[in-house]
Amino acid sequence: KPKTKRAKRFLEKREPKLKENTKNAMLIKGGNANLTVTEVLKDIYAVKKPFAVLYKKKNITRPFEDQTSLEFFSKKSDCSLFLFGSHNKKRPNNLIIGRMFDYHVLDMIELGIEKFVSLKDVKNSKCPEGTKPMLIFAGDVFDVNEEYRRLKSLLIDFFRGPSVPSIRLAGLEYVLHFTAVDGKIYMRSYKVLLKKSGCKIPRIELEEMGPSLDLVMRRTHLASDDLYKLSLKQPKALKPKKKKNISHDVFGTTYGRIHMQKQDLGKLQTRKMKGLKKRPAEKSAEDGGGSPKKSKSA
Repeated sequence: KPKTKRAKRFLEKREPKLKENTKNAMLIKGGNANLTVTEVLKDIYAVKKPFAVLYKKKNITRPFEDQTSLEFFSKKSDCSLFLFGSHNKKRPNNLIIGRMFDYHVLDMIELGIEKFVSLKDVKNSKCPEGTKPMLIFAGDVFDVNEEYRRLKSLLIDFFRGPSVPSIRLAGLEYVLHFTAVDGKIYMRSYKVLLKKSGCKIPRIELEEMGPSLDLVMRRTHLASDDLYKLSLKQPKALKPKKKKNISHDVFGTTYGRIHMQKQDLGKLQTRKMKGLKKRPAEKSAEDGGGSPKKSKSA
């Protein structure tokens, strides 16, 4: 139990909510990380800011063998995403990207860096800090292979940024492109330039901004189907209520079914014409069957 009001507010922020906070990522350097791995962690930290924590000290840990230190750092910094960088003779220039569920490791995928171009090497203008990127995935393997499908979900989780209610055209200025082909994953980042085109819609050009990475998949640690479904579970308050008699087709058109009472055609109001008027005998028959009144003789 919290002893002070400050500690109480701190614990309330970490409590489960209907709409969770933006996921934070921690970037951890291994015990023997070289210059390439250190530069990669710094550049991804620059892309992820302000929703990231960079640990500058070296941490001697092996995530695939012992995950306790990662779970400890996750609780300490309240981060549900992590990127661990290391380097050794068996696995040079190594990155491990993963995510947590309830402060326990859910998914981990190990990636090897084959080629790296940093932000400093590309002498172009950069996007401001905290820019929400547009994510593009190219390659059929992202939809066919289970490991690549989980990697795609993990990358979306890692780079998506905060959820926003509305988007303005000038804010779409940063693109992260992931291509999977021939067993490799190519990560490229571009800045969107809006040029004059002579009409309302601007002409769009892409300018390489950095960082760019050529990655290859190594080891994987994927959660079981039951645990993965549990992590995707939504509270009942967020689930949309089903509306009766309303359906949607493939194209998004809404169809509604209306229930009406049976219509009595006998009481239908028609056009008033002399030929359609009822005779006195018909009216009396409808009222009660009595004889019609005789008209007074002159």
